[in-house]
Amino acid sequence: MSMDHLKMGLIRSGKTNLTPEDDDALTEYLWPIVREIIKTVIENHQNLIVEGGYVPYNWRESFEEVYLNSIRFICLAFTDEYIDQHFSEIKGHSLDIEKRLEDSCIVSTLKNDNKHYINGFKTVGEKVYMIDSDYEQVIQSILDI
Repeated sequence: MSMDHLKMGLIRSGKTNLTPEDDDALTEYLWPIVREIIKTVIENHQNLIVEGGYVPYNWRESFEEVYLNSIRFICLAFTDEYIDQHFSEIKGHSLDIEKRLEDSCIVSTLKNDNKHYINGFKTVGEKVYMIDSDYEQVIQSILDI
């Protein structure tokens, strides 16, 4: 489930006055909905991948232990060096989940966004998987855990 799809569904349906640029407010708005979807999935012994940048750093506080035991959290981020070496490839995927009228993916924004997530999740003790050379190898190593 792409949190971007949920975001745009709520925005385009008029269920919120937030805009796609209201990142912090969108996290506060979307997280209670996504949290309860996750709980429902776990209670029904189903599987779900939640993808998106609107997961609060303190997300674990939203769940009792019975739920946490069923959640595998994976935060992926690029090193600055990887971004420098593979930017055109990264940019080629910037619209894979959500087609935007304007593709605003630029190196400096990507690096700043990465640092924001890396620092935020590391501050609360979450492991951040860094993609520094071979993207596929990092993904496979995570799947092998």
